[in-house]
Amino acid sequence: MPTKPLDRLMFVQGGLCFFCKQPLPKAEASVEHLYASANGGGNNDENCVACCKAVNALFGSMSLKEKFQVVLNQKGQFKCPNDAGPAKVATQAKAPFKAPAIAKPKDDKFALVVANLKQRGASKPRTLKTLTSTLASLFPKGISEADLAALVQQLQATGKITVLENKVTYAF
Repeated sequence: MPTKPLDRLMFVQGGLCFFCKQPLPKAEASVEHLYASANGGGNNDENCVACCKAVNALFGSMSLKEKFQVVLNQKGQFKCPNDAGPAKVATQAKAPFKAPAIAKPKDDKFALVVANLKQRGASKPRTLKTLTSTLASLFPKGISEADLAALVQQLQATGKITVLENKVTYAF
């Protein structure tokens, strides 16, 4: 019997929401298309993530750029609308967070990434797409897309990089 897309995504993401990295009960889970299906996005695993129904409803058919902006506006601490409630999400209240929002990949992976980027000097990747593929190439045995995204988020949260409209700038 083939695995359902939501079950497969939940397994790959370790049962956590793609955006806030909090435990995601299957009853609250839904498939979010990063590039909205309403805008022509496909149903493949590269375009889909598991998240709570509240985030999926919030993103609706936003463009990928608009979704990135929502995530980036959280300044590395994505607050799930399930915890904040609809009124607080709209105002983006600055409430204290219960748990770290960014899944921190093993420190050795992060240290490897930082060391590699520093070593590159002026030839660091300048776009988010190139950065992601460069990071993936550092792990010959493979790395999940969720772990890659977490590494990029950790680079942003620690101030090592800034991403603006898919352009990457470095603080080192």
